[in-house]
Amino acid sequence: MVAGTEMPGSMMSMVRREFVMTSILQKMFEHNAWANLRLLDACAGLPAAQLDATVPGTYGRIRDTLVHIFGAEKSYLAALTGERPAHAFPPDGGFPGFDALRSAARASGEGLVAVAARPSEDQIIHGERRGEPFSIPASTFMTQAINHATEHRAEIKTILTQQDIEPPNLDGWTFNQHDTS
Repeated sequence: MVAGTEMPGSMMSMVRREFVMTSILQKMFEHNAWANLRLLDACAGLPAAQLDATVPGTYGRIRDTLVHIFGAEKSYLAALTGERPAHAFPPDGGFPGFDALRSAARASGEGLVAVAARPSEDQIIHGERRGEPFSIPASTFMTQAINHATEHRAEIKTILTQQDIEPPNLDGWTFNQHDTS
């Protein structure tokens, strides 16, 4: 195990299995939605100068990265459901504000959890991106949704840390402590 990733206490010696009706994939998307909203809450009170901060190796400014995360989640959800996303973000690509981001995060988070909860085979999704046709398995969209958000949340946490701001803890252990299902 990597330092800092150990199970709390001596949990490995006390493992007992209990079965619940939630799929593992569904729980992973519940964590993703929770982490997105928790990060939004941490950033919502920051002044403009801090939201405009960036560091080399990241997507860009905090505000741009947040818009990017939720714009992408809308697109992944649209591909998985076949429904067109409602675009609440400004057409000029500007910052829509935290209320719009929170609304988008909730909608995409709930939608992805619902998709994860449906029993289904790994269907091939056909579409067009940037004028080019694609045929991609649904599992790739699901993997990308979690990977993409995780990477960009980590980038934002790095930018916060570089500004001497304590970022929120978004790991699975913390999610488990706050999970009420």
